[in-house]
This record gives sequence, C-alpha cells and structure tokens, in this order.
Amino acid sequence: MKKKIISAVAAALVLALAVPAFPAFADTETETETETKEAFVYEHDPMENPLAAADIIVNPEAVYGYSPNPESKRLGTYASFDWTDRETVEKGRQERIAYHESMAELYRMIEEMLGEAKNVEEIARAVSQRRNEIRLESYKDDPEGLKAVKESNLETYGNEFGPTADSLYEKYGSWQTVLEKALSSNPGMDACLGLYDDYYDTYDLAEEAGKSAKETENLYTVVRGDSLWKIAQRYYGSGEKWVQIYERNRDIIDNPSLIYAGQKLVIPAAA
Repeated sequence: MKKKIISAVAAALVLALAVPAFPAFADTETETETETKEAFVYEHDPMENPLAAADIIVNPEAVYGYSPNPESKRLGTYASFDWTDRETVEKGRQERIAYHESMAELYRMIEEMLGEAKNVEEIARAVSQRRNEIRLESYKDDPEGLKAVKESNLETYGNEFGPTADSLYEKYGSWQTVLEKALSSNPGMDACLGLYDDYYDTYDLAEEAGKSAKETENLYTVVRGDSLWKIAQRYYGSGEKWVQIYERNRDIIDNPSLIYAGQKLVIPAAA
C-alpha cells in the first residue's frame, strides 16, 4: 500500500515538472510584450531629422523607443520622466494629440497660403495673429482665466491679445523664426510619444514657407538714398524693372518717385 502511495506522489511530481505552472505562462506573456514593445519602429526615422535628433536619444526600454536627451535645452527637463511606463507615456500622448488638434487650423492656413505663393512674412503675420486668437478662445468657458491671461499678456507684451508679429520679428530678426515660434513644433517630443509618423508632414511647413519666399519674393527695407530704380538694379540687374517693385507695393507706395527709409518693400521674383 505504501509503495502505491509513493508511486502516486512520484507521478504527481513528474507531471508538475513536465507541465509549466501558471507563473511560467505569465513570464512568457511578459517576454512577448517586451518583444512587441522593442519591435516598434517608425516609418520615418526621427534620428534623420536634425531637429528631433538634437532633443532625443534612442532608448530601447522606452515605450516608443525614444526618450528626451537630458542635455537637450528644449526637452531636457522631461528626461526624468519614466518613459518606460505605458500609463505615464499614454497620458502625455493624449495631451500632445490635443495640442496638435488645436494647431490643425494653423497647419491648414500655412498650406493654403503656400499654395497662394504668399511670402514668409505674410504667412508668419497671419499665423501669429491666429495663434493668439486660438489661445484666448480656449478660455471661452473660463472668464476669470481669460481675464488673467489678458492681464498677463498686457504686462508681458504690452498687448492683451499676446505678442504681435512685429514685436516677435524685432526679437528674432527672422520671419521664418517668428513662424516656427508660432507653431512651436517639436518633432522630438512627438517621437517620444509615438506620434512622429502622424505629424510628419507638418514638420517642414515653416521651412517650406521660407523656401517659398526665397524662390518667389524678398523683403527689403528701404535705406536713405534709395530709389526704386536703384533697388531694381540691385535685384534684377536692370533699373528699368522698377515697375515690378512698384506694382507689388502699391498698397504702401503712393508715388513711385517717393519712397522713405524704413519702408519694407516686397521684391517679387524677376518676370
């Protein structure tokens, strides 16, 4: 009888060793999840984008394979977050999506103005103004918050609606930079949050605006002693083409024989 009991116990032990227990199955699941996480890749490599590469590092442990570079001036403060934690990253991802949705109107505006061959100054002015309006509109259900924001804008920029395009140009000295600041686009953060492919087409909008301006028009500030003839000679190699400049700037030039230092003239591409 004892032999039968011993045999039964031995058989049970053999079965226990041969068939993995539930914890072993759970470990297998975890390994699969890890493999899936590590297998995540973007269609467009963020590291090929200089703006993104400057702010992020490859991190195989991170949910989307990238995390902020601690030495980045723009994203360094976010490096301490746990980019391996799906819950934390998902929260940031949803906030980032909401931000991009608020910017969608500006993206469309830029694309439309590029299609109309508008120069970078015109685009930057329009986008900066609309960006200010969008910020204030976000407080439509919060009158106290709106009041506080307007007071802050007035104190900071001297304008309750926010910084003007002219003040931004004076600060940065470049209309393309003014446009980039209005968009506040950061492809590195998108890469860390799994959104790089989703918004890939928006990253070069400011660059395209600058490129379009260089290919079509220039902006020139009149200096003492200038004339449309002299300016045409400088840009076209022929003073006789001054009419092109005059026609493009009729809104600010009343008399083609009288232009003034400080006037900003748009110089169209040579016909």
